[in-house]
Amino acid sequence: MNNEVQKTSAEVDATKQWLEEIIIGLNFCPFAKKEFVNNTICYHQSEAEQIKPALKEFVEQCHYLQQHDDIETTLLIYSEGFRSFERYLDLVDYANDLLIDSGFEGIFQLATMHPEYCFADDDFDAASNFTNRSPYPMIHIIREASMAKVLKVYKNPEQIPEDNMALAEHKGSNYFQDILKAIHQAHPQK
Repeated sequence: MNNEVQKTSAEVDATKQWLEEIIIGLNFCPFAKKEFVNNTICYHQSEAEQIKPALKEFVEQCHYLQQHDDIETTLLIYSEGFRSFERYLDLVDYANDLLIDSGFEGIFQLATMHPEYCFADDDFDAASNFTNRSPYPMIHIIREASMAKVLKVYKNPEQIPEDNMALAEHKGSNYFQDILKAIHQAHPQK
């Protein structure tokens, strides 16, 4: 990624390990490995704990991504804020509205990951929630054009979420809890 040096931290290192072991390792996102290997993921650690500064930073990251074609995607990692899943969902709702208001609709879309992620109709302890559970609250900013291009060549992309949930259920909640616990132990916050 150009000559730019990205700040590394326990949170970023934990995120990279999570990507490698769960997202790529279990093929939850068949498109992640290429970007991970090619180092075209921007890992932006946010200290924001309030909605307004988090949204300001979110828009800044959209502009940054738009100005850097060599970066494919951004993971906005909240190291301190938005630990409550409900509060995080509020942030995501505002961020989606801001995509439209800032002229980024059709350019970027968001994916969501959180340590307490729970699908609307699932029990909190259901293993399927681990398809979106991460070491820290995150907003994933995805280039829509890149996603459309990849989906054109991927066979049955609509099957990905169902396959992921089935694999997660097969592995079981304890499997994922153990990995996430090990990741936090390997990369303690300072």
